[in-house]
Amino acid sequence: MTHASEPYLSVNNIEVIYDHVILVLKGVSLQVPKGKIVALLGANGAGKSTTLKTISTLLRGERGDVTKGEVRFNGERIDQLTPNALVKRGLSQVMEGRHCFGHLTIEENLLTGAFTRRDGAGAIKADLERIYGYFPRLKERRQSMAGYTSGGEQQMCAIGRALMSRPKMVLLDEPSMGLAPQVVEEIFDIVRMLNEQEGLSFLLAEQNTNMALKYARYGYILENGRVVLDGDAKALKENEDVKEFYLGVAEGKRKSFRDGKHYKRRKRWLA
Repeated sequence: MTHASEPYLSVNNIEVIYDHVILVLKGVSLQVPKGKIVALLGANGAGKSTTLKTISTLLRGERGDVTKGEVRFNGERIDQLTPNALVKRGLSQVMEGRHCFGHLTIEENLLTGAFTRRDGAGAIKADLERIYGYFPRLKERRQSMAGYTSGGEQQMCAIGRALMSRPKMVLLDEPSMGLAPQVVEEIFDIVRMLNEQEGLSFLLAEQNTNMALKYARYGYILENGRVVLDGDAKALKENEDVKEFYLGVAEGKRKSFRDGKHYKRRKRWLA
């Protein structure tokens, strides 16, 4: 169990190599306190998804290797465990791209999330209704084939399936990708409800910096496999470099975050 001073999830100086040659993560460290929402921000290709897959140990299926560092969850080192063992310990990942079983109904998809549970059909049925309470649209579409539902409904289904495993923490990868703004807002509101009402912890990888910082307590910004800045969500939203490179476009084009004046003063990882 975690001690009061120990973070619920800690990633410590992780280095990841793909195919034995491509260095993707270069000493990434981050922490998620229990019961909080933490955002992992950055452009496409910055290393956000790789970081989440390192934590959930799904990296091995993609020819990725952790060559340095460790990951700890709830007081236990987990980077050598299987994804199935992590789900049983309360850590679930919702993959980027709304992964649903298209040939199954929404309800059948949700029930696949309970495969590790051994607490009986009654408890699983109760959780199904609890999830329908958060996602009323899924209840309306419960008998629809998932492959024929909208992108927003598939994203809700993917999150609901993760919740069926009764997680204590969810790794949520790019939940806003390809969705209409009002659907994104709806999904983030549900994430906030789950956090506030059930104390569920979230590590949220997201390109939509403005939306992520609206809901998160703390944020880390990745660029080229390194954490280049971190801080309270409110402070990051007010940071001039973050405004310039992630909340808007400067002088008509994006530049590297490393060109920013604040960043140049923070070369803590360049040594």
